Amino acid sequence: MRQLPNILIAAALAILLLMGSVFTVDQTDTAIVLRLGEVVREDVQPGLRFKVPLIETVRTFDRRLLTMTADNKRYLTSEQQDVQVDYFVAWRIENVAQYYRAAGGGIESQAITRLSPIVEGALRSLINRSTLRQLAEAGRRDSTAGLIDEINKGAATLGIQVADVRIKRIDLPDDGASGTESVLDRVFNRMRADREEVATRTRAEGNERAEKIRAEADQQAQVILANAERDAAKIRGEGDAKAAEIYAGAYGKDAEFYAFHRSLEAYRGALADGKTTLVLDPDSEFFEYFEQARR
Repeated sequence: MRQLPNILIAAALAILLLMGSVFTVDQTDTAIVLRLGEVVREDVQPGLRFKVPLIETVRTFDRRLLTMTADNKRYLTSEQQDVQVDYFVAWRIENVAQYYRAAGGGIESQAITRLSPIVEGALRSLINRSTLRQLAEAGRRDSTAGLIDEINKGAATLGIQVADVRIKRIDLPDDGASGTESVLDRVFNRMRADREEVATRTRAEGNERAEKIRAEADQQAQVILANAERDAAKIRGEGDAKAAEIYAGAYGKDAEFYAFHRSLEAYRGALADGKTTLVLDPDSEFFEYFEQARR
């Protein structure tokens, strides 16, 4: 009976040692095994695992995508325009042992503190060589598509792999002091001036084209009028020649009747309005056929 307590104690110690030598790693985690603070095993896969009790300890880390966000970061574009940028970064632990050493024991906040300057440096380089219009037209995803490889060169020293960098918002800081023009006002005024310049140039080009069209139309009108006058003169000449030919033929057939007809035409032309008063010598040739009619 005296040996029973010793057996119980031994069994308890064995159970404690067994419990201290077994650990599990979840499907979403990875782990490292430390011996007296030094990494002896890294990237321990999910499942039931063993370690040396009391001497070795285990640290687990999430191997899923993690995120880092930053708001209101100020950068200058290539045109020296101050912009305010919000962005986020999706990252994961690539080398858990290296991550543990670089992040002060794998503390996520310290890892983010060291990752932030790497991301901001790459973003600053991108924005410094781009105009505000290029950033806006490229889109939030396309703007940062070429940054991931550059960022991962620095992030690799932290045991981190960056999967995505995305700009959430690009804005113009409205921090103009009272009585001074704000950034937004300067941008809007510059945009307005650019649009007015384009409108002025467009109007000038339109006026130039209008003058050219009017000049061509005037030239064509003069050509048409000249051709019409030429054709009219030709037709009138042909008509006059034909009339003269007819008159000559009529005169050759009966000169007296021709003279009588011409006199009637003269009477009709002179007295057409019915109000004309003629003061002539009664013996004038104009009244020749009137005199004959009286006889």
